Amino acid sequence: MRYNFMNDYNECAHERILEAIARANREQDDSYGLDSRCENARTLIKARLGGAESDVHFLVGGTQANLTIIAACLKPYQGVVCAEGGHINVHETGAIEATGHKVLALPTTNGKIKAEQIAQHVAAHYADSTAEHMVQPGMVYLSQPTEVGTVYSKDELRAISRVCLLYGMPLYVDGARLGNSFAIAGADVFLPELAKYTTAFSIGGTKMGALFGEALVINDPAYKKDFRYHMKQRGGMLAKGRLLGLQFETLFADGLYDEIGCHAVTQAQRIAAGVQAKGYSLFADSPSNQVFPILPRELLETLANDFGYAFWHTFDADNDVVRFCTSWATPTDMVDALLDSIPAKQ
Repeated sequence: MRYNFMNDYNECAHERILEAIARANREQDDSYGLDSRCENARTLIKARLGGAESDVHFLVGGTQANLTIIAACLKPYQGVVCAEGGHINVHETGAIEATGHKVLALPTTNGKIKAEQIAQHVAAHYADSTAEHMVQPGMVYLSQPTEVGTVYSKDELRAISRVCLLYGMPLYVDGARLGNSFAIAGADVFLPELAKYTTAFSIGGTKMGALFGEALVINDPAYKKDFRYHMKQRGGMLAKGRLLGLQFETLFADGLYDEIGCHAVTQAQRIAAGVQAKGYSLFADSPSNQVFPILPRELLETLANDFGYAFWHTFDADNDVVRFCTSWATPTDMVDALLDSIPAKQ
């Protein structure tokens, strides 16, 4: 295999991040995220929140960020509502359930759940005469972009936020690939919108050019107090926290985070357009950095010699849905090579 489209963290880290770490290698500073690098990174992120008085924490990874904020927000008898394909439901090894909370999955065809779905689900729970014998829906989880690359619009996010406010439920957005959603054509959800409509959201580093780490932004004052206790208890607090601060400082100091998202999305959409030009269909209309073509199994066996990709699911007797994922480091000639290897559909 010469080229790998398996995921968006095939590479170690963007060179500017590695250079920043190397330059600061002999610096001495405080630990556990109380250092000057983390403080500067917080300031840079807060400057983009549209004036929101949010707290910013740095955690070691996406799973730790998700389980820590969800467990901190929920009461012992509550669960978290999400799309059936949501990361916390299908790709975190029961991490949420291990905190004592159930994931309440709703059906979806495009990776997104709707405000109406959430409202119906919650209303049905409270209308049930045996409600107190069941897990109470106590929070809503969204991914932006979703696991199939689709993106919530501002109208969709606002509508879901209103449902959450109506029922007193926190709204959390998992932004592991958040920078890619900023780069899509017609994007209208950016950091100020997320700060306005959510209880908390994460800003991904791992999938956006960092070595590791996520920034967690808490907007609702009700969940700010003592959050660092939750971080420590759940294994999300890094002793050498300045490594996280250095990375987010580099990502947000001069536009690198946005640059990474734009490059990844541009390359992915070249794949999408090229595959469709060859006569093949896409399983999901994804405008972000993940592309899901439906390709003949025989062709995929040939492509596997030179290209890594993620099997998604069987489409029919002869075809599979696969995922090609691009990153900050995906070169143009790599995409060209992939498209040149896909023959026109007969």
